[in-house]
Amino acid sequence: MRVAVGAAGAVTAAGFCWTLTHGLAQPRAALAFGLLIVLGEVAGDHRASAPARFPAPLATAGALGYALLCIPVDTVGGAVLEIAAVSFTATVVGTVPHVARGRGPTAEHLVRRVLGTAFAAACCRPLCAGDADDGLTAGAGPLYVPALLGVLALTALCDAVLAACLARARTGWPYGPLLRDELRALPGVGSAMCATGVVIALAAQVAGPWALPVLSLPLLLTQVSFRRYAAVRRTYRQTIASLARATEMAGFHAPGHAHRVAALSRAVGRVRGLSERELDVLEQAALMHDLGKLSLSGPAPGDGADDPVPSTGGPESLADRRRIALLGGAVVRQTGVAAEVAVVVERQAEPYRDQPVAARIVRVAAAYDALVTGNAKGEGAVAAGPLAALEQLRLAGRAEYDPAVVDALREVLASGAHLN
Repeated sequence: MRVAVGAAGAVTAAGFCWTLTHGLAQPRAALAFGLLIVLGEVAGDHRASAPARFPAPLATAGALGYALLCIPVDTVGGAVLEIAAVSFTATVVGTVPHVARGRGPTAEHLVRRVLGTAFAAACCRPLCAGDADDGLTAGAGPLYVPALLGVLALTALCDAVLAACLARARTGWPYGPLLRDELRALPGVGSAMCATGVVIALAAQVAGPWALPVLSLPLLLTQVSFRRYAAVRRTYRQTIASLARATEMAGFHAPGHAHRVAALSRAVGRVRGLSERELDVLEQAALMHDLGKLSLSGPAPGDGADDPVPSTGGPESLADRRRIALLGGAVVRQTGVAAEVAVVVERQAEPYRDQPVAARIVRVAAAYDALVTGNAKGEGAVAAGPLAALEQLRLAGRAEYDPAVVDALREVLASGAHLN
């Protein structure tokens, strides 16, 4: 993280020094693309709860398009520094409204913008040929456009690697799954940004910078539509979170149980290498894993799968646990969530070898939270410390819990990744 921030800071400082000393080689292009970046940032979504990996697609496309311009300066490095300085300045200006609302961008966003733009500009310099009358340089040859697409593809790959490294430094999560999720996100919004960047760069070279608003409109409309989708998704998640508190309000668990289990489950899923979509399914299932207990007439001691050493008779018998799990799955299916979520809930009472990975994770996380909060054996139970709880899960693991998931939970607790 420090290396990336230091590199971005050095490039930005050098860019400002170069620009202040030599001035802008293409003021009109710098103004047009700068305004486009500002507009894209203003229309972006920098909230911490935003699900997008690209908070400002239009701004990113504008920065990439500006990087593909062949700015005629004395040295190749000067063009790269000028582009980096303009992109950074426009990004900061565009995020001012978000900062005023307490939703400012993270340092990672600025680092990725500066380094990604500088990298694309540096790779594009050998492709430049000939000067246009308006100062915008046009490429030559039939391979020019494919070469630009290749530059952006390479830039996108490098940005994915950088984003995974930054996330690894910030969260402590395994690097492999983080990189896989970044690469999976590229064919969607990532490809749209790259295509828009190439189109606006070519248009600026032929028709001038005034063609940018028209060519950027489709991506802007897509970005607005995605923000509406994100708002609906946030409301949907809030509804699930509210439903998850039903068992706590009924007295089956200590307050916050469902949310703690969801946080632990997601962190363990990261360690186990689940994809982003699988993590979403896991989190939703963890929030609603106990809904079947609402079918009981009231809280019962050791009433289900959260008991680390279930007995064979009484209210926590295997038959009752399965009935509770099936009823919970039926309730989940009525909420309209993905069918995979209901399957995870329904399989909570099965032997762990017959469960999907998500169900194994939820089962371990729920049992651990019940132990550390003193809720594992019902009202009046004594809470166990984290080490004692892990030891109980390990001892019961041969019959009830996947040892690999218990080991992953130990790793999560040691690193504190569930707190990120």
